[in-house]
Amino acid sequence: MNRTSPRHRHRARTIHRLAHNGAVDDHDPLASFAALLTERGRFLLDEVREVEPAQELAVATRLRREHPAELVSAAIAQARWRQRAVGKFGSADAGRMFFTANGIEQATRATVAAYRAERFTELGVRSVADLCCGIGGDAIALARAGVRVLAVDRDPLTCAVARANADALGLGDLIDVREADVTAVDTSSYDAVFVDPARRGGRGRVFDPEAYSPPLSWAVEAALKAPRAALKIAPGIPHEAIPGDAEAEWVSDSGDVKEAVLWFGTEPGLVRATLLPGPRSLRGRGLPDPQVRPPGRYLYEPDGAVIRAHLVAEVAEEVGGGLLDETIAYVTADAVTPTPYATAYEITDQLPFSLKKLKALLREREVGTLTVKKRGSAVEPEELRRKVKPRGPNSATVFLTRVRGAPTMLIGHPVSSDR
Repeated sequence: MNRTSPRHRHRARTIHRLAHNGAVDDHDPLASFAALLTERGRFLLDEVREVEPAQELAVATRLRREHPAELVSAAIAQARWRQRAVGKFGSADAGRMFFTANGIEQATRATVAAYRAERFTELGVRSVADLCCGIGGDAIALARAGVRVLAVDRDPLTCAVARANADALGLGDLIDVREADVTAVDTSSYDAVFVDPARRGGRGRVFDPEAYSPPLSWAVEAALKAPRAALKIAPGIPHEAIPGDAEAEWVSDSGDVKEAVLWFGTEPGLVRATLLPGPRSLRGRGLPDPQVRPPGRYLYEPDGAVIRAHLVAEVAEEVGGGLLDETIAYVTADAVTPTPYATAYEITDQLPFSLKKLKALLREREVGTLTVKKRGSAVEPEELRRKVKPRGPNSATVFLTRVRGAPTMLIGHPVSSDR
């Protein structure tokens, strides 16, 4: 039986009263959120759904004539967050879901969460304890895959938002949201554990895994107690910090690295890079570092997940290439070989680093659209564009990099996908 203190019971009654009246307690974010779920709150959410930033003041002034000012402000804030969330959740879901400022930033992109949920189901998982669930993005993806979810977070407002999202998307029967300290939750009755520790503090991002909340060491211990587990970590985690009994996976979506995940109960020691959409997964084979060689006709830029996973050697072997420099993740080859794990460019010119020579070449080629990529160079792309002043109808890509340690510029263009 759950027991609540008199203080918690009084707070619950206060929230219920405020929600029933559609009022907002400016000093209690949970009560303010509850007011948004009332008939009046939902009316206001509909009223401000399509409001553009330039219209907010006029709309707020009009609505405040008949509704509590704080509730109007809360509805406008939700509308703003819903618009921001479209990129992560899509317009259909974002328009029905609820958010907090931190919740949007920390939530998993829907495509990535759906891929992870699919992996869980392929492993035979039918129930997951989602620890540090946030606003419920991963729980939603798991439930849509038919998985029963216990979603746990210690923040009352976050739990209320996660519960509202489960209900809004018709998944309340599969998602049980619980306000608790994740370190005190019994997960023994679940097929798997998913932990997404907080990686932000009062001063921004946290890079030390032991400074996560909860620490990575606790999350690993919890994972080892479960038949299956996945721990979401920062993509920049040092490889030496990865436990030997974990599979490490780096995931990118449309070319952007989104996360790294440690899997337990799968293939210990495996390293893989997964690219979405797809998915396409490149598995590590423990290859030695590629040889450094002179620039060939083609340059390959590996996907960020491939680089983070230290699988550039696998790409180099696939395309029959080598490295331009032993410290730079650019692969060069004499022939073009299609691969989903790197973008190929045909190189037309190689110059020692010189803005004067680059400007002259771009003027000769009438290049007005210049894409600047760099690795191993201190020059900023915008600074370079400003100095060379590209003009003309043509386009080109310039790579600012090193070739056997020497600052170099390689000019070319992407290889057509139909080659």
